[in-house]
Amino acid sequence: MSIEATIRDKLERALRPTRLDVVNESHLHTGHRSSPGTGESHFRVRIVSDAFTGKSRLQRHRLVNETLAAELKGKVHALALETHAPSDVSD
Repeated sequence: MSIEATIRDKLERALRPTRLDVVNESHLHTGHRSSPGTGESHFRVRIVSDAFTGKSRLQRHRLVNETLAAELKGKVHALALETHAPSDVSD
């Protein structure tokens, strides 16, 4: 399973989002000194979940980081997060 698929699967199971966008941005970092060059190292996640209701931005980010702890310790070099409760968005 790809890192992108793993991220999606773990977040869906743990946080049951109403919206989840996982974007692989690794190609934007090709050739950077700190980039591992794996093609799956830099991701942007936009997630909307009831689990974030009443939580601060820091608490929301911690929930995501805890869910993806193994990936963040290993193959994922950078993770940009947009975390929202359903009441935060007006899709």
